[in-house]
Amino acid sequence: MPEPERKPRKDAARNRAAVFAAADSLFADCRSPEEVTMADIAAAAGVGKGTLFRAFGDRTGLIRALYEARLEPIRNAVEEGPPPLGPATPPLQRVPALLDAVLCFKLDNRHLAQALEGTGTDSPYRTEHYERWHTLLRDLLQHIPGQGDSDFTAHALLAATRADLVTYLADEKEMPREELRDRLAKFTAGVLGSTP
Repeated sequence: MPEPERKPRKDAARNRAAVFAAADSLFADCRSPEEVTMADIAAAAGVGKGTLFRAFGDRTGLIRALYEARLEPIRNAVEEGPPPLGPATPPLQRVPALLDAVLCFKLDNRHLAQALEGTGTDSPYRTEHYERWHTLLRDLLQHIPGQGDSDFTAHALLAATRADLVTYLADEKEMPREELRDRLAKFTAGVLGSTP
């Protein structure tokens, strides 16, 4: 007889929330994501370093878990939400909406996204979240007339939302959020042969 699934203890859930809040704050306030260590996060969260390693394995595991937690509302909207992100949206409207959602997420979480893209343990193109976005965009592009190489086009569109580019444009070039969104919409429309 299988064991019933155990709920996480209250203190474990509280610790996880404290760790995520501490990591969010540290990544948002740092000059470079590489500066933030597990020791920094543990101290800011008020937990032992061993707690972090037991819960997340290593720094990359913690960053991935935090990133996935922050991305969950968008993922839910994409999987079961209403238009323009949800599955009932026609591809020509859904592709620009998806890219806009990714861009806004990267703008709001750019230091965390940079930390994930810069973990160095693997190619950023082999991470679960990248492969999920790429597969979704590729499949949608296949249903838009005139889109030849949907695999490459999906990669090229996602490249416009890379965290390092978003951070450079927003922070160093001081490009306002709405201008970035407008430029991405125009770029996407050009690729799709539609109007933004």
